[in-house]
Amino acid sequence: MSLGLVQNLAGLPVAAAELTALETSWMKAVWPVVAFAKESRLPLDIVVQPQPGPGAAPIAMAFVEGRCKLVFTLRGNPEAQATLDRLAPELQNPALELMAAHELAHCRRHLDGAWYGLPAGLSWQEPQGLAPELQADYREMKAVRREEGYADLVGLAWAQQHHAELYARLHTWLMTERSTDRVPGTHHDTVAWLRLASHDAGPADRSIFVAPEALWETGLNAEP
Repeated sequence: MSLGLVQNLAGLPVAAAELTALETSWMKAVWPVVAFAKESRLPLDIVVQPQPGPGAAPIAMAFVEGRCKLVFTLRGNPEAQATLDRLAPELQNPALELMAAHELAHCRRHLDGAWYGLPAGLSWQEPQGLAPELQADYREMKAVRREEGYADLVGLAWAQQHHAELYARLHTWLMTERSTDRVPGTHHDTVAWLRLASHDAGPADRSIFVAPEALWETGLNAEP
């Protein structure tokens, strides 16, 4: 594992000695996805949050000045270890790869100028009877949900192509994660798409970004 891509919030390189044991384990786990991004020439940087981040997602994606930032918030964040604790040991690294591939899907959508966009032929339908002051928030919530659905399918496509023997278990894990405390129709409610991918996430001989497109569109067509 080369740490040449790893930065702190100021964009300065981070030495291996500056990383905690938990950060190092997460980095090693997701490195196959990072290597894939480099081979695909995606403009990806890795950012390690140096300050405690309780309540934050352990791994997330930001898009800054045309570059994707894979952000790790693990210090002082109980969810970082809790994520591992919810996984059988043999699933930990593959699941973290899935999570990183999910974030890479967000990167790809930003780079393509497609963020919040819909495939050709689909259009947004405003809900009936929604108060005007809530419409913008509702539109954003639905757009985020669409992006999260696509990203979950990309994560599963990665799992299918790189950990086929574990696909069913990884799918079950992700379904459990998305179903816990689920509020139907909200930002991270991707259950409808996960159900479509119960057996596979699309053609295994296609790019992880392309393979799940048909399933994603099927889920979009079924949205209320």
